[in-house]
Amino acid sequence: MPTRNDIRNVAIVAHVDHGKTTLVDAMLKQAGAFAAHQQLDDRMMDSNDLEREKGITILAKNTAVKYHPKDGGAPITINIIDTPGHADFGGEVERGLSMVDAVVLLVDASEGPLPQTRFVLRKALTARLPVILCINKTDRPDARIDEVINETYDLFLDLDADEDQIEFPIVYACARDGVASLTKPENGTVPGDSDNLEPFFSTILEHVPAPTFDADAPLQAHVTNLDADNFLGRIALLRVEQGELRKGQTVAWIKRDGTISNVRISELLMTEALTRKPAEVAGPGDICAVAGISDIMIGETLADPENPIALPLITVDEPAISMTIGTNTSPLVGRGGSGKGADAKSSGRVDRKVTARQVKDRLDRELIGNVSLRVLDTERPDAWEVQGRGELALAILIETMRREGFELTVGKPQVVTKEVNGKTHEPVERLTVDVPEEHMGAVTQLMGIRKGRMDNMSNHGSGWVRMEFVVPSRGLIGFRTEFLTNTRGTGIAHSIHEGHEPWFGQLTTRNNGSLVADRAGVVTAFAMTNLQERGVLFCDPGTEVYEGMIVGENSRADDMDVNITKEKKLTNMRSSNADVAESIVPPRKLSLEQSLEFCREDECIEVTPETVRIRKVVLDQKDRGRTASRAKKA
Repeated sequence: MPTRNDIRNVAIVAHVDHGKTTLVDAMLKQAGAFAAHQQLDDRMMDSNDLEREKGITILAKNTAVKYHPKDGGAPITINIIDTPGHADFGGEVERGLSMVDAVVLLVDASEGPLPQTRFVLRKALTARLPVILCINKTDRPDARIDEVINETYDLFLDLDADEDQIEFPIVYACARDGVASLTKPENGTVPGDSDNLEPFFSTILEHVPAPTFDADAPLQAHVTNLDADNFLGRIALLRVEQGELRKGQTVAWIKRDGTISNVRISELLMTEALTRKPAEVAGPGDICAVAGISDIMIGETLADPENPIALPLITVDEPAISMTIGTNTSPLVGRGGSGKGADAKSSGRVDRKVTARQVKDRLDRELIGNVSLRVLDTERPDAWEVQGRGELALAILIETMRREGFELTVGKPQVVTKEVNGKTHEPVERLTVDVPEEHMGAVTQLMGIRKGRMDNMSNHGSGWVRMEFVVPSRGLIGFRTEFLTNTRGTGIAHSIHEGHEPWFGQLTTRNNGSLVADRAGVVTAFAMTNLQERGVLFCDPGTEVYEGMIVGENSRADDMDVNITKEKKLTNMRSSNADVAESIVPPRKLSLEQSLEFCREDECIEVTPETVRIRKVVLDQKDRGRTASRAKKA
C-alpha cells in the first residue's frame, strides 16, 4: 500500500504531571514554530483556565510541527496529540488515540509507572499502537532510571503486550531543558551527549509508522473532536483515513443513527503550531478541521457521496460515579456571595443562570463534546443525574458551569452499580500510595476502614514505601483530605478504575457530624467564639446563613443544630470584662472538591459563582427530626 512519508501522527501519553505539556512546548520551540520576538508562556498547550490553575491537562489538543531533517531532506509534519493524564478524562484519551499511528509513553525517572500510566498504556496496547518510551526528568535528585525501566517492562508484561510491542525504543530526556538522548545518563543528571531534542525527533521519524492508504478507496474521515468559532460556528476536528477532503466539496455525512445526508465543506483548516490556517486540501493521514456542518457529532463519518462507507463509532468505558445536579433551591438563590442583592449587582454577574431550562440546555451542550458523560432524568423536573468517569471529571464540569454564572444544587457523589448474575456489583479502583515509612500504619488503618485490600507493597530503600490497594470507588469519596491529614501532607495517592466486584457492604467514611445553623441571620464573632469548642467552623463573621446550612464540622458523631447568629446582649452597666478581646480561630475554607468529599447522604452543596455552601437536603429542623425518628422506628 502507498504511504505518506511527509507526515507522522503521534500522541504523547503519561501520568499526571510527568511532563507531557512541557515536552510539547520544547518540541514547538526547537522546530521553529515561533518567531524570535514572540513572547512564549510555559505549558502553552494548557489553554484552559482550569488547566493552568490545577496544572493538569483536561482536554486533548493537537498541534503540528514542521521538522527539517539534518540530512537536508524534505520537511516532515509531525502532528502531536497532547492527551490528559488522568483516567477521569479517559474519553479524551480514547479519542486522541484514534487519530494517531503510535504513542510516546512518558514516565517520570523517579516516580516510575503510576495508575494513569497503566490506564493510557492499556488503551494504546489495545489499539495495537507502537510505543516509544521516554524517561523524563532524569535530572531529579531521586531519579532511579534502571528501576523505572524494569518497572515499565513489568507493566507491559502485566498488560499482555506481545513481543513486537515490548521491543520499544527508549529515549532519555529532560523536557524542561529541551534535551534528549539515546544514551542513558547517570541518575540525577541531564543527558550530556546532546543539547537539544534531535535524538527524540529522529526516533519519532524512525519508529512512528507513516500513514498508509488505498489510492483507489473513496473518501473516509473520522470526527474525533469538536470546537467552536465565533465566525465559523461549530468546527469538527477529524482525521482523513482515505481519499481527499477539499474546501467547497460536497460530502456524505453519516450520522450516529446511520442516516446519510449530503453537506458542503465551507471551510477547511490545518493546524500549524498553535493556530489553525486555511487550506485547500487534506489527504490520507492528515488531521484537519472543517466548518459548515452545524449539528455534526463526535464519532460520525464524512464519506464519498457516491460510495458512503461509515467508520466504527468511538466507544468509551462505562461511567463509575454519578451526581445529582439541579437548580439552586436555597433561600439565597440569585443573590451575591454574602447573600445580599447589592453584592450580586456590584460583582457584575447580573446574567445569573438559575432556571431549570438553562441548566438542562448547558448539560445537553456538554454531551456534544464529552462522550464519556451521561445525563439521565430524575423524579424531579429541575434535577438530573450526571454520570461520569470519576469525581474529578464531574467537579471540573461543575466548576466550569459555576464560572459561566450558573447556580446549582449538587448532591453527594454516588457510585454507578450494575447487576451481574442477579447480584449487585460496584466499581472498584486500584489505588497506588507513596508515603514515608513512618506513615505506613496510618494509611493501612485508613484503607482498612474503607474496605481496601492490599495487593502489593514495595520499599525502594529511600525511606518511602509504595503500596497498591484494590478499594471500592465509594471508599475513595472523601479519602484524599483524610489521607493528607494522616500523612502530614507528604503522601501521594493516585487511583484508576479496575472493574466491578460484588457489593462490599456498608462503609462509614466520615465519623464526625455537622454543625447546622438553626435560623437565618448573619454570623457574629460572639457566637463563633462560643461555638469554637464544639468543632471546626467554616464561616467568617458577617456571612449570611439560613436554616439548614452547615456552618462547621462537629467534634462528635451526630449533627448539632446551633445558633451562629447570636449577638452579645447590651446593657447600660459596664462589665468588668467588657474590654477583654476574644480570639477567633480562623475558619476552614472548603473548596468545591473538598465540599464534595465532606458531604453525607442527607447533605448537598449549593454552588454559586461567588461561593460554595454545604446544606442539608431538608432545611427545616423539625422536618429533619421527624424523618430521623421515622427511620429509627423502621
